[in-house]
Amino acid sequence: MTALTAEVAEPAPPPPPGARAPKRRGVELTLLVGAVLISVLGHLYVGLATTGHIPRPAAHYAGGLAAAALVAHVAVRLRAPYADPVVLPIAVLLNGLGLVLIQRLDATTPAHLTADDQLLWSALGIGLFVLVVAALRDHRALQRYAYLSVTAALALMLVPVFFPAVNGAHIWIRFAGLSFQPGEFAKILLAVFFAAYLAANRTALALTGRRLFWKLRLLPGRVLGPILTIWLLSVGVLVLERDLGTSLLFFGLFVIMLFTATGRIGWIAIGLLLAALGAYAVGTFEPHVNSRVDDWLNPFASIERGEGPGQLAQSLFAFGAGGLLGAGLGHGHSFLIGFAAKSDFILATAGEELGLVGLAAILLLYGLLVARGFRAGLALRDPFGRLLATGLASIVALQVFVIAGGVTGLIPLTGMAMPFLAQGGSSVVTNWIIVALLVRLSDSARRPRPAQQTARPEAAA
Repeated sequence: MTALTAEVAEPAPPPPPGARAPKRRGVELTLLVGAVLISVLGHLYVGLATTGHIPRPAAHYAGGLAAAALVAHVAVRLRAPYADPVVLPIAVLLNGLGLVLIQRLDATTPAHLTADDQLLWSALGIGLFVLVVAALRDHRALQRYAYLSVTAALALMLVPVFFPAVNGAHIWIRFAGLSFQPGEFAKILLAVFFAAYLAANRTALALTGRRLFWKLRLLPGRVLGPILTIWLLSVGVLVLERDLGTSLLFFGLFVIMLFTATGRIGWIAIGLLLAALGAYAVGTFEPHVNSRVDDWLNPFASIERGEGPGQLAQSLFAFGAGGLLGAGLGHGHSFLIGFAAKSDFILATAGEELGLVGLAAILLLYGLLVARGFRAGLALRDPFGRLLATGLASIVALQVFVIAGGVTGLIPLTGMAMPFLAQGGSSVVTNWIIVALLVRLSDSARRPRPAQQTARPEAAA
């Protein structure tokens, strides 16, 4: 077994007799108050900047957000008292900032108001957060539903193929005026399957296989075959749907969790090589993806042809106009990006109106959320929990990288939604479920062991 695996598997030293593990629910409540205040102040500032007066529903907005945060806090306090105190406040703050940015864009697109819908989806997401935290008492119960999870994930990804394409991709289900993106939920189910399968086969993955070169071993087909087949099926369906972003997300999730389970860095190198080859093939032969690659290589080509700036060019202009401190909420022009300003390109609004400082703060919040997920994984003592926490945190990290890289011109656009910030009901609900699972995992990681709890009365006696 590698040194990395051994280091992760080594249990943390127990606290001294009589010591109490801190719950830090008071810290969480204090951070939640700050997150709600920042969001409410942003809401008021946007109203003053765009209309000249305080928005009429300001009190309802502040009360609703505070009530939702309080309900979530009470659920954590009662059902996951040892959970990480930072995870929930970060999610509330990011969700609140997303509502502020969408409200700001609504002010310049009165024919397409979406802030109220996003608020309802956020309330539903927090409701599901409370339900998951309250109902799931032990994360290891999910391990029993590995194959049910992967079956449901493949079904959710396959259904949109039979519905009309939206903006060139078959990723949406539209019915009775409602839209739903099943792939958002499939990523959680696949993370559960990967974690369960890799945990059950961790010994064979780490110690068996034919040595190829350096530290890389070719794993036996009976071990790698099932999970590789599932991954190929999922990526194949997403390629059929022209959903490059989610394909890249699932591929990265698969490679990261395989590396975590085996501790072999060679899988990272192979993953990067395969990703490059796959991206080249899809970008060359798939027209929808090829057009995005062309826009990425020359974002100002439409200006040179006299057709005006495209979405990526407008996004780059927005970032440039923001400078260090930004133009201020309500004073930017990122709404010129078009229909995707509230979804794919909402980070451009943050960059223009909050500047480099505000954008860096938002990215640091995401980085802290991901780091807390990895921290919970390192502290957990069961392999399934370690892999699941790593996978869920990696989903957030990969989404942020792919989206931020696309709107800044680092990589081609993929059409994904920024977690919590962007408009999208499926996205915000799914990310609240991810936060709920991270809260449950961090509670298991920080909870005192039974042996430690029984040692306290003895020490007191």
